[in-house]
Amino acid sequence: MPSQHTFSTHGEQVKIVRISDRQAELDRLPAPDTQRWVTRRKAQVVAAVRSGLLSFDEACERYRLSEEEFKTWISLLDNHGVRGLRATRMQDYRHADARGDSDRHVAAE
Repeated sequence: MPSQHTFSTHGEQVKIVRISDRQAELDRLPAPDTQRWVTRRKAQVVAAVRSGLLSFDEACERYRLSEEEFKTWISLLDNHGVRGLRATRMQDYRHADARGDSDRHVAAE
């Protein structure tokens, strides 16, 4: 029996993934009913979207996230690293980004 494949696109790259391999990778992600979002879990979901394992829309649907919330995770990760995803620091980083002085908060930690 020929193996089934699914196509995943990311940017201009196309990645061929065996369905069984994809399911194994999905099983390594946080559970869809996750309610406690620690930094590691948020970073895992962002990485899954960036690698093409999940699309942006699939991630939002799977984890019941608004587009704005998920875009915030991506932005905070890009601008402040994994530490920026800490819930206790997110508001500080958002205010710093709005003022244009995000480097000050990163250097202070």
